[in-house]
Amino acid sequence: MRVHAVFEGGGVRGIALAGAVRAAEMFGVSFDRVAGTSSGSIVAALIAAGYSAEEMKAIIEATPFASFLHRAPLFNVRVVGPALRLFLFNGLYSGDELERWVRDLLAAKGVRTFGDLPRGKLRIIASDITNERLLVLPDDIEKYGTDPEKFPVARAIRMSACIPYFFDPVPLRVKGEADVPGKTAWIVDGALLSNFPLWLFDKEMENERERTPVIGFRMVGRAEAKTHDIRGPVTMLQALVETMLHAHDERYIERHNQMRTIQIPTLGVGTTEFNLSPEKSLELYVSGLKAGIAFFRKWPETAGQVAQIQDMAVQVAQIQEAGERGGDESRMMAEDRAAKIASGNGDSVAPDSRPAPSIRFASRRDSRPQ
Repeated sequence: MRVHAVFEGGGVRGIALAGAVRAAEMFGVSFDRVAGTSSGSIVAALIAAGYSAEEMKAIIEATPFASFLHRAPLFNVRVVGPALRLFLFNGLYSGDELERWVRDLLAAKGVRTFGDLPRGKLRIIASDITNERLLVLPDDIEKYGTDPEKFPVARAIRMSACIPYFFDPVPLRVKGEADVPGKTAWIVDGALLSNFPLWLFDKEMENERERTPVIGFRMVGRAEAKTHDIRGPVTMLQALVETMLHAHDERYIERHNQMRTIQIPTLGVGTTEFNLSPEKSLELYVSGLKAGIAFFRKWPETAGQVAQIQDMAVQVAQIQEAGERGGDESRMMAEDRAAKIASGNGDSVAPDSRPAPSIRFASRRDSRPQ
């Protein structure tokens, strides 16, 4: 069964999306065209490049997400450092590590630009705050004088995932006789204008004879209630951005969209909790897996396949709990078993599973300003 898929943004909570993708694979669902915003654009791009959910889980386990929060030591000086960087670059962190990570993952599958993918396979949402425009990449990049086929996928993802004031905004140079004024447009997180673009493929399929189903992957559940300690402009901006992004979790979804949306609990994890523990990462993955199984058990196109997987989520949850009760060795064993069970191979490793590509992160000793 082929579907179009739309993945919502949610920062580091996007780990849960990979679990829901695994559930889709278990029910024989494959992805025709994919789209996403922010962290949802990362999952969409990995799917478009040919990554399986099992490979994505291996990547999650191997990635120290805190490494994305890299900046020069100068800007780590308490209070003064972050404020200075924010003043100079309009962001607390550069975002270079995030883009490099995505670029290396895609390159491992032979994907660098949108021209390396089938036309229309991947759509990414970003926000042009200079011209007050919602961007659907790669198509809209042509308005800025750039060939969509030659635009790097990793750069588009960085634009889409550029949380305002957290990561630096991305400058987009306007070339030649473009349809936008000025020489430079500043691009930030697509969540500002459309965090869950479920409408995207609906418009494109209006003239299709046989409409391909569109399924949304959405993260729900606010982070645990907390108060923000406002001590100055930096902490105030952080509080404003977090409040803005969390507001997306509470918006209303029309009834007809609810019927085609997998709603994934995010277990109180915040958008910018990049220091997430391995245990919490596993919990998010399992949450997505369970939500996906629950959805596809009832979805008319896949409801007939319930028998062979209906107890899968319970088994994975039990293994997760066993790992939480034990130490590091128990946790590692639990993660390994959870991955095997989720792959549908019991105690044997999936035959087509491959280790995550080796990813290089910038050295902490790198002294150049970022």
